[in-house]
Amino acid sequence: MKAKKVLFITQEITPYVSESPLSVMGRELPQYIQEKGREIRTFMPKWGNINERRNQLHEVIRLSGMNLIIDDTDHPLIIKVASIQSARMQVYFIDNDDYFLHRQMVADEEGNEYADNDERAIFYARGVLETVKKLRWCPEIIHCHGWMSAFAGMYIKKAYNDEPSFRDSKVVYSTYGDDFQHPIEPGLGARAMLKGLEQKDLDVLNGIKSCLDMEKMAVAYSDGLILNSENCKPELAEYAKELNTPILPFQADDAAFKEACSDFYDEVWSAGKE
Repeated sequence: MKAKKVLFITQEITPYVSESPLSVMGRELPQYIQEKGREIRTFMPKWGNINERRNQLHEVIRLSGMNLIIDDTDHPLIIKVASIQSARMQVYFIDNDDYFLHRQMVADEEGNEYADNDERAIFYARGVLETVKKLRWCPEIIHCHGWMSAFAGMYIKKAYNDEPSFRDSKVVYSTYGDDFQHPIEPGLGARAMLKGLEQKDLDVLNGIKSCLDMEKMAVAYSDGLILNSENCKPELAEYAKELNTPILPFQADDAAFKEACSDFYDEVWSAGKE
């Protein structure tokens, strides 16, 4: 059984940000999957260092305008879009002045990490899911890349599990070994609270103290784990094994790895559907 629609919730995509293993994969894997005949949608945050004029971003008015409440504060959701012409691929950007305007990815220009990176990730995950709902699009596989997408799996499985767009979706999480070092402030459960989360989910959230803990949460609410680097933290693969979650190991051969990702989608999608 093949998965026909794949949603990419990606932390970085080149050429919008500098090249890194994550941004290159964020650019190349969706194109590869699309060229194999699958329908895709691709999202990333609108980091403050993205040049909107050069990259021809424009706001999608019909998708913007919602407020997302995080820790009792309203944060307007702005959706922008651009196209990578050579790949015939559209990219949606999640934007908000509080979390992204004039702000870099993990740290400011002087190297000081942002203390609210967890809140930024919460806003990003919810922003993507609300936008996909508005698009009335129903992905079978949702591939989350990097710590910035870590909250998506929990929300899909618990808060959005009755939504037609996500009712049958399977979640795959990719880890790259990148992270931030700033400790996560207490009270994450209150900041991430959303209708549908249970007390056990809040207990998990309130136990998160680090970026590694955030990624372990992402694994806990995923149907598959992909190791996208030789530098992935071994704790994540060990945790996935404890949960009997399927794992796709890293492969240095780029073409073979992309093909393996495509096959892994079908393996995850077919699980329990025979």
